[in-house]
This record gives sequence, C-alpha cells and structure tokens, in this order.
Amino acid sequence: MKRFKGYSKIWFLGLLLVTFLAGCGGSDNSAPIATDSSAKALTAYSLNGASGIIDESAKTIAVTLPKGTDVTALVATYSTTGSSVAVGAAPQTSAVTANDFTADVDYTVTAVDSSSATYAVTVTVALDSARAITAYSLGGSTGIIDEAAKTISVTVPNGTDVTTLIATYTATGDFVDVGAVPQTSAVTANDFTADVDYTVTAADDSMATYTVTVTAAPADGKAITTFSINGVAGTIDEGGHTISVTLRSGTVVTALVAKFTTTGTTVEVGATPQTSTISANDFTAPVDYRVTAADSTTATYTVTVIVSSAKGPDPVNLGTAGNFVILAKSAVSTTGTTAVVGDIGVSPAAASYITGFSLIADSTNAFSTSSLVTGRIYAADYATPTPANMTTAISDMEIAFTDAAGRSNTDFTELHAGDISGQTLVPGLYKWGTGVLITSAGVTLAGGADDVWIFQIAQDLTVNNSAIVTLLGGAQSKNIFWQVSGQATLGTAADFKGILLSQTLISFNTGAKMTGRALAQTAVTLDATAMTQPTQ
Repeated sequence: MKRFKGYSKIWFLGLLLVTFLAGCGGSDNSAPIATDSSAKALTAYSLNGASGIIDESAKTIAVTLPKGTDVTALVATYSTTGSSVAVGAAPQTSAVTANDFTADVDYTVTAVDSSSATYAVTVTVALDSARAITAYSLGGSTGIIDEAAKTISVTVPNGTDVTTLIATYTATGDFVDVGAVPQTSAVTANDFTADVDYTVTAADDSMATYTVTVTAAPADGKAITTFSINGVAGTIDEGGHTISVTLRSGTVVTALVAKFTTTGTTVEVGATPQTSTISANDFTAPVDYRVTAADSTTATYTVTVIVSSAKGPDPVNLGTAGNFVILAKSAVSTTGTTAVVGDIGVSPAAASYITGFSLIADSTNAFSTSSLVTGRIYAADYATPTPANMTTAISDMEIAFTDAAGRSNTDFTELHAGDISGQTLVPGLYKWGTGVLITSAGVTLAGGADDVWIFQIAQDLTVNNSAIVTLLGGAQSKNIFWQVSGQATLGTAADFKGILLSQTLISFNTGAKMTGRALAQTAVTLDATAMTQPTQ
C-alpha cells in the first residue's frame, strides 16, 4: 500500500504540472513554438526595386519594369515561408540568383514536409512616354526650345529662303510628323513661311506638339551667336566683340575647325570665306572673324584660343546628367540614415521606384523633396517639364558613358593587373580588360586642379571596406571618371571620389561615403550613405 500511495502522489503531481502548462499555453500573450510544416508561400517579391503583384490563389506574380530594362539576367529579392526555393533544378537565393525573364519563370517553393507550390512570374517592360524634341537647328541656326510652352524659335540670316529648310533635330519619341508627313532629321524639308507644328509620338502612343517659328534676322544683323571648337563652347562678349575658348593641354591649334551660328549673310577670316564645321584656321594668334550683314555692314569678332596647362585626357562631358548627384534608369533605394547633397533623378522609372526617402511632393508636382536630401528629387512621371528633362539627362548619361569607354591613346593598360591598392596614380587614361580592385590600402590620385583621370573598366569595380580614394595636389572629384562596364560596389565605410559611370548597379554598403556623382544605367542602392556632389 505504501508503494501504491507513493505512485499516486507522483501521478497526481504530474497531473497538476500538465494542467499548469496547458493553462500557460492557452494564455493570450503566448507565442507559438512550432511552425506550419506545410507552409510554402512567396510572401513578397521584387525585381530591380519594382514590387511584384502576388495573386496567391492563382499562384502568379506580375512585375512591371521601366522601358529598356534588360530582363535576361535579373536578380529577385523575395521572402518565403517555405524551406527552399528553386527555378527548375537551380536553387535560388534571394538578392543573389539571376534568371532570364524573357519568358515566364516558375519558382517552386518546397515546404518542410516536402510539399510544394509553384509561382509563375511574368515580367512586363513598360512602354516609354518620352516625347520631347531635345535639340533643333535649321541650316546651322540653333533653335531655342521652350519646353514648357512647347515652342521652338529659330533666327536665320537675312535673305534666307525659308520655303525649303531642312531641320536637324534629336527627339526622344518613336517618330516625328509634320501633319501627315513623317520627318527624318537632316533629310525632310518643310516650308517655314508660317509656323510649323512637329508632333512627337512616344512608344506608348502619347504625343507632344512643338510649334517652330522661323524669323529672318534684320538686314543689319551681323552677330556671331554661338561659337565652339572641339566641342568646347566659346565665351562670347557681345559688347567687346571678343570670343575666348579654352582647350585642353597638348591641343594643336594650327588647324582648328570652329562651329558657329550667325545672323549675318557671310563670315570671313581675312579674304577667306568661312563655313561652320568645315573651315580650319591657325589660332596660334587671335583670329578675326568678319561678319557681313544683308545691308553690307560688318562686325568683327576677335577669337582667342587658350591652351590649358592641365594634364590627362579631355574631361567627359556629362551634359545635363551633371545636374544630378544620383541618376539611375530603374531605381534608387536607401536604408539607414542616408544624407544626400544634390539632386536625385530616375527615368524612365516612375517615382514609385525611389524607395526609402519618404518623398514629399512639391505643389507643382514637378519634383519632390526628402528629409534625407539637400536638393530635389525628379522622376519620369512627374509634371512637365520634368519628363522631358529627365529623358535628356538619361540620354546625356549614356552618351557620357560611351564617350568615356571609347577614349583611345591610352596612357596605362592593365596596370597592376587591376589591383591598384596602395598605388599613387598620375593623370591619364587607364584601361583594364578586367575588373578593378581597391582594398583597404586605398589609392591616391595626385595631380593639379584641372588634371583629368579616366578609368576604363571592362568588368566590376570593387572598393573594399574602409578603402579611401585620396586626392593630392589639388586634384578634384569632378575631373575623375570611373567608366565601369560591370557593377560598382563600395564597401562598408569606404570613402570614394569621382564620377561613377556604371552600365549596371552602383551599390553603397553601410556607411560608405562619396564625393562625386553616381550615374547608373540600372539602379543605385544606398545604406546610411553620405553622398555629396563635387564642387564645380
């Protein structure tokens, strides 16, 4: 009996313990201690910063990306309740694995209990609404474009026959018409006796119409209105009738060809008639350009060419892309406490692809602001004139990339096999057929305030954690161009200088900082990044 009673006490105490634990498990504040072994959902999905629309019942995901996005190697970021995800036989890792989305891609999510669910991901590339005329000229006379009013005014020399003028222009639309007549730049002639309306049609079939007004200069018109040599614009002092042009160090000035526009009927140097973009002159000494008006009066402009003492190649002309500290085609995102000084822009992506900045729309809806940005933020879907301006900026960025990539007369090729860590680099044109690495040893660029560096990098640029790009001798960030055909990655606490022209992603890890510009043909991602535009 004693033994039986002892077991009874033990049994009774056990029962009390089980009852107590059951009561605790039923508390409203308790958390589950087990997961559903059959869970196999994709709960979030995005590509290039664009969130996918998940239809859970149909097991489909739809993602719309900006026009021009290359869908052949996109990396998805996703979250899942399953234990693994695969595409075909290829295991997937969020934010790492790339896939070709030319056709639908099936993601198979496998649960802990080995059951599975398949999601079909469809990627659609949006049509572009860009429909701007960004440059326009008639017979060498440059048009003045008022984007807001959609007007273009051109002043041609007195006596010009305006009945069959051929326009040279650039447009962001798919095609351009005058009435029912298709237009081709530098080919199609029109009668400008009255105003002519150019209709630009975008890829999405939206349209914009520009009214071109041509005015003949007065009989006494004899001004040089624009003047440039080797793509460098001259500074015109109309009061003093002087023009100055500063060219790069090493430029041979004995046979330079000028590009100019004038309100006069003829231009001569001495007794030699001048034709814009054709006639060469020796600028060892100042050259006098004599402009004759229709009434035979004349004006003489004295042109002085100054050769800079700067070393290295000519700088890369960023055009309007140089108005932005960050410019991207598909997305700009940030996490952490980022601080940006300068303007941010995306196009053809919409403002929804700018994430992490808590955008505050301006009353004009032409731009937005953010507590993280000392400057303005622009996107392709903001109000006029932003869409056209952004299209121009993106085009200028791509032109700048092509310019930097195409430079020849290389000073240094495959230097240090791409590892420039710990080196001191002088001004010049550098070329690598590989990637370039900068470790924590950093790199130093030593040169003067006007000296230029161009780095042509065929693959990735990798800047390791805590790496510093140091400038000596007055070297300036605005004159340093990193042309990267792969992606550029700046490590944690890295300190970078220069203009980054990347064909793909520019990624800043936590605490990285940069003085320069991040211009990417895909996306820019920031993480507690300090980004400051260079001093002009």
